Amino acid sequence: MNTPDAAPPQSAASWMSQFADPNAWQSWMKLPEAGMFGANGNPFAANLAANPAGMVTGLLKDFGAGLAPGKLEALRDDYLQKAGRLWQDIMSGKTPEFKDKRFSAPEWSANPMSAFSVASYLLNSEFLMALAEAVEVAPRDKQKIRFAVQQMVDALSPANFLATNPEAQQKMLETNGESLSKGLQNMLADMQKGRISQSDESAFEVGRNVGITPGTVVFENALFQLIQYTPVTPTVHTVPLLMVPPCINKFYILDLQPENSLVRYLVEQGNTVFMMSWRNPDQAMSAITWDDYVETGAIRAIDVVREIAGQDKVNVFGFCVGGTIAATALAVEAARGRQPAASLSLFTTLLDFADTGVLDVFVDETQVARREQTLARGGLMPGRDLATTFSSLRPNDLVWNYVQQNYLKGKTPPAFDLLYWNADSTNLPGPMYCWYLRNTYLENKLKVPGALTVAGVPVDLRLIDCPTFIYGSREDHIVPWDAAYLSMGLLNPKKPKQNRYVLGASGHIAGVINPASKNKRSYWVNEAGGRSRSRTAAEWLEGATEKKGSWWPEWAAFLAEFGGTDVEAPAEPGNTAYRPIEPAPGRYVKARGD
Repeated sequence: MNTPDAAPPQSAASWMSQFADPNAWQSWMKLPEAGMFGANGNPFAANLAANPAGMVTGLLKDFGAGLAPGKLEALRDDYLQKAGRLWQDIMSGKTPEFKDKRFSAPEWSANPMSAFSVASYLLNSEFLMALAEAVEVAPRDKQKIRFAVQQMVDALSPANFLATNPEAQQKMLETNGESLSKGLQNMLADMQKGRISQSDESAFEVGRNVGITPGTVVFENALFQLIQYTPVTPTVHTVPLLMVPPCINKFYILDLQPENSLVRYLVEQGNTVFMMSWRNPDQAMSAITWDDYVETGAIRAIDVVREIAGQDKVNVFGFCVGGTIAATALAVEAARGRQPAASLSLFTTLLDFADTGVLDVFVDETQVARREQTLARGGLMPGRDLATTFSSLRPNDLVWNYVQQNYLKGKTPPAFDLLYWNADSTNLPGPMYCWYLRNTYLENKLKVPGALTVAGVPVDLRLIDCPTFIYGSREDHIVPWDAAYLSMGLLNPKKPKQNRYVLGASGHIAGVINPASKNKRSYWVNEAGGRSRSRTAAEWLEGATEKKGSWWPEWAAFLAEFGGTDVEAPAEPGNTAYRPIEPAPGRYVKARGD
């Protein structure tokens, strides 16, 4: 297993493959305490900054077998020319210039040695990434190599080590060493937790200032609790809304604080809102399967909501993997001759897994088989490991930024509700997790009619008969927006005009949590033929119109269209068969995974 203190193995190809294995590279994302505070703690980082010819020659030799001669020579010549100019600038007393937000503080340019360290690091980073791009391998392997090199390059930034970070050094002098002492305390506390703190977690508590929209738990089983939110309008739509959040995270991302709560907004629009709160699996749930999440989870929730509301149909909403579960559940119901959905809304959801973005580097036959050997018959996939995986997708923002601020400068991270939620990880049952990896990410069977059997029936997404609202985020690195768009071709194949696609700005979470009251960002719609099944994502975007502000009102209008008539809001939650159990947000959401 490689760590930040380990020199690269003899073969660069072998070295890259090790980083592509999550069991190896995850150590890079854990607390880098061994070398962070010391001048000699990371010899390879020193080599990268100092730019010795031996390092470059060695890497070129290792990669030579995978590069066309012309590319190899071009990379070498370009690198040596830039390195020569940089050295000449230094010898002539000229301070290098660079544009990188990691080194935007004046301390980096004020000290010539620090500036040279940054310039050398950026040059070598550029060279290593160009080298990774030039290796002639299959596209999937190229993505793994690119990801592995990027992880290494980000980890070895001079900003990540006290000996090469002038900001941290200045802070230490200004505080007479107190920042260093505090940083060590922060690091030790995080080592105890097993993760890097991204927010002041003492500032939040579920049920106190996050997840506080009033409501009542009206049903529970071993897998989930069902929350019915209290209406705030005198009348409500007759057709209720069931929200199926991802089981890989907790539901309150949709109900953070009043000003950015999607749940609160929906209640204010006259919807009777029900929310599934998945239980955080413990060892007692280690044998739970995907079938259980569909049958005992989503389908059971749909039935309870219908009974409480006294309606034949409900509006169903799924977010991320919650959308995959919801769509699977409706396909299972369709195979049984039932159509319980008045509409289906999918946010940043994959049904066709042909393009899984950067997550593709974690899923291949070898890695899935390894998980199956250890978890397929029982066990838990720790939420902490899942959180590490997602942090690795944006390491500078979600890992190294906090190493620099929390440890090197001794700062307490600011209170941020979204990052508090992000750290509130959940486990996954091993059998469910393995089934999901193999049948969706690896083999992409969900989109193939009849290729999968769930809850005893073949799954065919084409049989779901209801209008759909599909949302993607333009900068989403987990569910690429054009991959989310592929659902347009899977649902309602005979009634494509029932499908509606909306594209929002920003990423996987920030794109969704875009309150209408703040009127920020923008979104794209395509009314002129935008619902055609034959259109590609690129064709859809070419004809789309950008609108300023939040897309939430677009969705609210969609729900109202299929919400039925308005009736007097119910005075009490539940009914005679489903009595109140406890106030929202309930017990399940408060069980920690770390």
